[in-house]
Amino acid sequence: MLEDGKLFKGENIGCSGETIGEVVFNTSMIGYQEILTDPSYCEQIVTMTYPQIGNYGVNSVDVESDKIQAKGLIVKEFFDYYSNWRAEGNLGDYLKNYNIIGLAGIDTRQLTRHIRLEGAMKGIISTETEDESELKKKIEGYPSIIKRDLVKYVTCDKPYIYNPKKGDYRYIIVAVDFGVKMGILKCLDWEGFKIIVVPASTKPEEILKYNPDGIFLSNGPGDPAAVNYAVTTIKELIGKKPIFGICLGHQLLAIALGAKTYKLKFGHHGGNHPVKNLETGKIEITSQNHGFAVDEESLKDIAGTGCKVTHLNLNDNTIEGLKYVDINAYTVQNHPEGKPGPHDSRYVFSKFTELIKNFNN
Repeated sequence: MLEDGKLFKGENIGCSGETIGEVVFNTSMIGYQEILTDPSYCEQIVTMTYPQIGNYGVNSVDVESDKIQAKGLIVKEFFDYYSNWRAEGNLGDYLKNYNIIGLAGIDTRQLTRHIRLEGAMKGIISTETEDESELKKKIEGYPSIIKRDLVKYVTCDKPYIYNPKKGDYRYIIVAVDFGVKMGILKCLDWEGFKIIVVPASTKPEEILKYNPDGIFLSNGPGDPAAVNYAVTTIKELIGKKPIFGICLGHQLLAIALGAKTYKLKFGHHGGNHPVKNLETGKIEITSQNHGFAVDEESLKDIAGTGCKVTHLNLNDNTIEGLKYVDINAYTVQNHPEGKPGPHDSRYVFSKFTELIKNFNN
């Protein structure tokens, strides 16, 4: 059941019980394991628009964190059997291993269209009751994603070096973990960085003690305006080191500089979103996962940063990239690592190297 009373009845997959979260849809054709384990889906129930889910199984490689982060999964046609040489198990058991409740056999096109028209909203999956008034009461009593700090549920507990065995590093960076994906850390590793990952609550002086060549602000879940401690930290780091941010990191840097963010009607979730690079004129097909965006009007309030919009989403003209020339920083809203999704935007990791190199010179 959705927050507005819309009801769907289907078959239970994964565990039985109840789960509540914000219901969103993802338009990727593949990558359900990466999607489920993406920390940015904390407190969300994911509806897959592609009809057949589970048919290539799961494995221990295609994960973006150490567990399933989504609150639930909704699909049209569920496959407990699979055919793929990389598979190590089936999706049903995978959901059960992490106590995740799912729903199959509903009209996901109808659900997706409803969310597109009415907006993302809270919902509940239940195998315990069909009493509609009881379900609605439980949804109403559950907190909204807006103004909630979800980062505290997905950040690491203590600092660690992601790639300690690699000896030949170009530069040292500190990655502030707001819910970082493994795919992003892999891309930073391929770029040649020694990566020191720190919790989201790490103080600016602690970050600077590592004497990094650059600072990376990671992706993560929820409302950026609720992560006020991160905004305070970022304010103290601005201008002291080159900064690169992705997704939530992109939004947090903008807020720290004086801009505002707002909640999108149904968010951007999928691996096929067109983005225009305003600097090159090229169109990139991108992977996306966010429910908030930077308010372009509020960028007028940012002074002394040399702020420029570098990328635009062609579906709705929302901001997908910002460059701050005067403070050696840039950010992107999409997921350039493409896990899952296309790799059109992976060049932005090389731009971080260029930013650090120019800063040092």
